[in-house]
Amino acid sequence: MEKEIKPVKTFRAKVYCVAGWMVLLMFAIPRSSGFAQATGAGVAAVGPQKIILDTDIGDDIDDAFALALALSSDRVQLLGVTTAWGDTDLRARLAERFLTETGHGGVPVSAGPRTEAGSTFTQARWAKAFSEPAQGFPDAIDFILDAIRHNPGQITLISIAPLSNVGALIDKDPATFRKLKKVVIMGGSIRRGYGDLGYLPNRGPSAEYNIKMDIPAARKLFASGVPLYVMPLDSTQLKLDEVLRATLFSRGTPPTDALTLLYQEWTASTLNPTPTLFDAMAVAEVIDPSLCPTQPMRIQIDDQGYTRLEQGAPNANVCLQSDSDRFFHFYIPAILGDGGVNR
Repeated sequence: MEKEIKPVKTFRAKVYCVAGWMVLLMFAIPRSSGFAQATGAGVAAVGPQKIILDTDIGDDIDDAFALALALSSDRVQLLGVTTAWGDTDLRARLAERFLTETGHGGVPVSAGPRTEAGSTFTQARWAKAFSEPAQGFPDAIDFILDAIRHNPGQITLISIAPLSNVGALIDKDPATFRKLKKVVIMGGSIRRGYGDLGYLPNRGPSAEYNIKMDIPAARKLFASGVPLYVMPLDSTQLKLDEVLRATLFSRGTPPTDALTLLYQEWTASTLNPTPTLFDAMAVAEVIDPSLCPTQPMRIQIDDQGYTRLEQGAPNANVCLQSDSDRFFHFYIPAILGDGGVNR
């Protein structure tokens, strides 16, 4: 009798053991899910993405709109603004005035190496009304390299200018440059060129300005091995039409007032009433990558500054299409302080 009972007891013990493990697993699954959620929340709680904005602000107006966006979101922390191409000191004065008048005077501004530039500084009058520091502006190349050394693997460099500063960074300290988290640029043209909004037959790509102005620097960037995100003409021809301008400029906040004055100088110089916010998409992609989904590609830059697709391992993540309406539903509330970028 006992010999017959013992196996039953053993069997029951095993059942209870298995059942116990099943109960533990049942509790473990939701707890594991909760841990994943908590981990995600913990990552978000670490803080906003650290960014540096490298800009040729003062020629076209889109740089100012990009800077305004970088200041509008709690998802990014603007460590500094660096100016590239042409009269970089005057560009730095413009950037510093914009930061000061919008309540962000603590953001450091530094100037990159001056270059020859054939472009028109359309917003020079607004820039010249702001005094240059007595000691001049710090060196942009040293500023960026120092920031990377203090934050290895954490900084996103957003370049919305010809790549003269980027080339100088790589030349001076390629090892430190490779410690960037990623680089995001407005640059290039893959399938659509200037003026092609997708409504008419495709006329093919253009030699885009930011790439064409410094081809050697662009080639260095694409060969650097740093994760590279490219916002080309294909996805950045975002027209701020009269309805959107009226909505934006009528609010009367420090950012919209500054943008209004810069817009007026730009349009008086160019006789063009409608800005194209090319550069703003590069900042938007960092805040919300879904606005401009990318795909891996291999890009080769030819001697005329065209960004050509070629076979081989990808060296960039490229956004070929964006939704203009969705972008402006993101952008306008952000600048107006209506919380659009933080939902």
